[in-house]
Order: sequence, then C-alpha cells, then structure tokens
Amino acid sequence: MTQQKATPIIAYQGHKGAYSHLSCKRVFPEFEAHACMTFDAAMAMVERGEADIAMIPVENSTAGRVEEIYRKLPHTSLFVIGEHYESVNHCLLGLKGSTIKQIKTVGSHPQALAQCTKHLTKLDIRPMATLDTAGAALSVSKKADPSHGAIASSLAAKLYDLEILQEEFQDVKGNTTRFLILSCEHKIPTLVAGQKYITSFLFTVRNIPSSLYKAMGGFATNNVNIIKLESYTPDGRMVATQFHIDVEAHPNDANMTLAMDDLAYFAKDIRMLGTYVASNYRSFNA
Repeated sequence: MTQQKATPIIAYQGHKGAYSHLSCKRVFPEFEAHACMTFDAAMAMVERGEADIAMIPVENSTAGRVEEIYRKLPHTSLFVIGEHYESVNHCLLGLKGSTIKQIKTVGSHPQALAQCTKHLTKLDIRPMATLDTAGAALSVSKKADPSHGAIASSLAAKLYDLEILQEEFQDVKGNTTRFLILSCEHKIPTLVAGQKYITSFLFTVRNIPSSLYKAMGGFATNNVNIIKLESYTPDGRMVATQFHIDVEAHPNDANMTLAMDDLAYFAKDIRMLGTYVASNYRSFNA
C-alpha cells in the first residue's frame, strides 16, 4: 500500500490572520500554514526541515524595508526561490458593535502603524506597537475594551470575530508588501527565453579606492539592470559594509557571467542567495 505524502508546510511570522498568513494562503493554498512568533523561528523551521518553505516580508511600498530581515539573511543557510507582492488592505478593527468614535488606542505592528499615521493622527488615536497585526487583533478580542482597536487584515477580523470599522485605513492606496519565499534548496530555474529573472546575492567590497563604484561598473558595461542595492554593517561592526543586491538577470546569461567576473575582482565574500522568476507585479507596475 502506497503511503500518502504528508501535506507540505509553509512557515510565517505572526499569529493566524497576519498578512504573511494571507499571502501563504493566496500563493500556496495547498500548503499547511504554520504560525511562528518570530522571523528567526519561521526560518529555523525550514532549516531544521520542519517546514518546506517560509514566507518572509522584506519591504513595503510605504514604510520601506524590513531591515531586520536583511540583517538575518546572511546568518541563515536558506535560499530565495521566489517573490510575492501582496496588496495591503489595512482594516481598523474593533469589538462587535463598537464605533470609530469609541476607539482611543490601536495596536498593530510598527510597519502597519507607520502606514496609517495620517489617519491615526486625524482621528486622535494613540498607536501601540505589537509583534504583529493579527496578534493585535487577538488582543482586542481578549481585552474586550471598546476603546481599544487594531489595524489588521480582514482575515484577522473573521478569525477573531471583530468588527471592520473602516477598510483601506492605510494612508496611501496601492500599499504593497514584497515577500521572499525561502527554502533549504538552491533551486535555479531553467533559463527560458523571454522570461524575466531576479538573482539575489551578498558581497563585501575590497579595501581599495572606489571599490563599490568599480564593482558595480561591470553590471553597467554588461547591460545588467540592478534593481536593488542595500547596505548594512554586519554584526553591528563599523569596520566593513556588506551589500545585498538584486539584479534582473539569470546566472546563465552571458552578460551576467561577465558582470560577476568583474564583481569578483573588486569584491569578496560573494554569496548567492538565489535566482527566481520575477513577479508579474514588476511588469504591471514598471
């Protein structure tokens, strides 16, 4: 008798109903979504083989990058195998039967609060930072205080039986979060003509004059588009700068090979994070 394969697991940070949970359900509906309290815990599940992949947010169109993730990625053994853009519809939630006029304080993740600052100020509502949006919704349900609300998803409202007092509570319409899909396996997709790919990697520049300028020059001369360049000091030390870079290329592209050869001359500690198909969101919002 053939043994039935267990349901694959995708890990995410936050309580049930978080935007990461929503993204998991949307992109991988056949997976069992597993909630973790921290990003570290979600990524560690994948590293230990307890989850197949993880869905991790890295930046938001309004509030900017999730800097914590860029600092954690170099310390994991995981690879990027995909990306997903999730349109964010922040909802102001309260207890059943409550009204916006009753809300005096609201809890949510700092990123979500930053994305709703103007509305909160206009309504004279005091923001309170929490670990995640859905956790804030759960707290409202447990606290049972009509003066306390949460900024979270419509899924969180459904799961915790809360009232949606106002949809699209974010200050900027079109607010979008980019997620990376992480795996233990370094899966490089087959190069297909006409398909756009993103390759992500880390590097540190050598201690020579104009090293960053020269390292990036190889991408310009070989017509490889750099779409993201993030810098940070690893481990809090001020003696070296590490860079996270996304380029619009496949490693088997001839121009990409030449650009990487140039990079290797001026940089060190190059670590490939992954190559993956570019999200359709990039084409629609170019």
